[in-house]
Amino acid sequence: MEPLPGIRIRRLRLAGIDRAYDVDFTVGQQVRNLSVIAGAFSSGKTAVLEFIAYGLGAKRHPRHQEVLRKVRSCLLEVELSGEPHVIERSVGEPSKVAFVRRGTLDSKPVSRPESRLIEPPGSSESLSALLLSHCKLEGVHLREAPTSRESRTDPLSFRDLMWLAFLPNERVADKNFLFENDYMRKHKLRQVVDVVFGVHDDRAVELGQRIRELGGRLNHAKADLAAARAFVEEQAPTTLGDAISPLAYERELADITAQLQNLDRAAQAGTAFAARLRREHQQAAQNSRRAAAVLRDCETQLARLLPLRAQYADDLLKLGMLGEAQKLFDPLSVTACPACLNRLPARPTATSGRCSLCSHDLTDADGTLTLGAADVGSATEGNRLDVAAETRSTKARLKEITAYIENLDVSLAALKLQAEDAAILEEQASAALDAATSPAVSPFLAARDDLHRRREQVLLLVDQAESTVKLQEGLAKRAATVERHEADIARLRDELAQLGDVTLDRDRIIGQISSRYGDLLREWRYPKVSQPFIKPDLTPFVRGEPYQEASSGARTLLTLAWQLAVFEIAVETGAAHPGFLMIDSPQKNLGHGGTLDAVIADAVAIDDVYHHLSVWLANRGTGAQLIVVDNSPPLLAEGNVVARYSRNEDQPPYGLIEDETSTEAEEAGR
Repeated sequence: MEPLPGIRIRRLRLAGIDRAYDVDFTVGQQVRNLSVIAGAFSSGKTAVLEFIAYGLGAKRHPRHQEVLRKVRSCLLEVELSGEPHVIERSVGEPSKVAFVRRGTLDSKPVSRPESRLIEPPGSSESLSALLLSHCKLEGVHLREAPTSRESRTDPLSFRDLMWLAFLPNERVADKNFLFENDYMRKHKLRQVVDVVFGVHDDRAVELGQRIRELGGRLNHAKADLAAARAFVEEQAPTTLGDAISPLAYERELADITAQLQNLDRAAQAGTAFAARLRREHQQAAQNSRRAAAVLRDCETQLARLLPLRAQYADDLLKLGMLGEAQKLFDPLSVTACPACLNRLPARPTATSGRCSLCSHDLTDADGTLTLGAADVGSATEGNRLDVAAETRSTKARLKEITAYIENLDVSLAALKLQAEDAAILEEQASAALDAATSPAVSPFLAARDDLHRRREQVLLLVDQAESTVKLQEGLAKRAATVERHEADIARLRDELAQLGDVTLDRDRIIGQISSRYGDLLREWRYPKVSQPFIKPDLTPFVRGEPYQEASSGARTLLTLAWQLAVFEIAVETGAAHPGFLMIDSPQKNLGHGGTLDAVIADAVAIDDVYHHLSVWLANRGTGAQLIVVDNSPPLLAEGNVVARYSRNEDQPPYGLIEDETSTEAEEAGR
């Protein structure tokens, strides 16, 4: 059988700061039909499925601490209708845009990344529209009220389609498996199933609407293609013909680079006789640099010391003024009578707490009084600045600085002469080297100049060729869009012409799903199985009762059987299903991941489930893909295990984020 249209998961890569974390779902270059992710609890198994869903447009990604610390982007390599593509979304805050490019994770990109919106999913430029187009569901709208023909419609989102392609742990064995407590979601799930199998109500109206919508998109694509061709013809007419590949110019560029390297080696070998002159020139250049550095240091010191000397000279002037001031204002100490101005025989003193001059009471003065002593407190000679000592110290420092500056001035002239002489010697050595090597080097220089001119010409041709390739890729992309829309319209018209009684078709599909549902339960040896069927509203029954009435372990098998029955019939009938199914924890309530249902666990062997999957995938399900997360898959599935996480530091890999062990997590928490 040819590969089914739709989507297949090839590889998941979580790109970190300094490394990447990969999960590979291929063997050789082919997608595995069954991939199992095994290992201990809380090791990142479920996160693998959630990151795949995130790469396909889910709103959120796992937000475990180790993920937020280590991962920066999620890259998902998928096959879209058999052609490899890479979808990239940032990790941290959920991204609003995904970047899609053709090619694989490890190969050189075949095309430039194309930006695709996450919201709104109904936009023709959204990631959802791209994925739905590969599932033959582009342009599908669902009525909000199924019984009203005038009801508003919402565009089908790929997230809605993921209900049939991803069975998460929380839905396995859940009594709300079909969203019974949410009328709108339950209604939409039924619509999604009907749309996938092409048996929903108003099928003819919906096909006509899709044909009209695709017709509008086709006209827009044709106009876009015509405008692009007109632009290319105007700007670069040769682009529409056969253009030389940039690889040819790159090979020529590599050849020129090799010739330049050979030329350099030949020139060096041809001038080996001048080795002594080269050494002399190098020594002269080194001496010149050293002399220039010494001269520069001397000039820098002078530039810094001259302002310092001026500052000390200014300080001497200030100290001189201070000394003169003390001589001027010291006589203001009271030594003459303020009344008759005759000199007092003795300075005023504080005697018995009174001033000897005016007899006023004094509290803080003691001994000889000076002007203002009573107001500012006692002033002793020991607290006064020794101007003479400061003047002597400043003069000494100024003398030292002046002497050092004079020495620098004397040496500066000699240093300038040394630097000039060293520069002259370097020029002479350079001239001698050039004179000796010029006859031998000149032919090489001419050849080197010619190669450099050729290199610049080839670089220009490479740029032109790359621009031409980009223009051709743009035209090819637009032409492919036109062809895809034309093919989709033709397919929808054929489907519209062959449309029969929708009611009978839906009953037939539900009957097939119901029959497969019963076959699965019997094959898995469901205890006392009787009357297994699925009602038209998609509710699974067994023993005459709905699945909600069954035990927890029984509900695990019933929900698995329902999901697999829909998937298998869709694949076998060529329905518009993505073509892959992800299941999380098929042994839930059967001994792993929850409360053990002893009755069901004793009666059902998980080997039967995996045996059925292997047989079906090898026969009627050829080309489909199943990805299962299971804590401890049976020995039968060991050959299909693509990753096993131990949560044991001594048995790597520890988990999805391999280098985030329990020890490192504790250290990061501190």
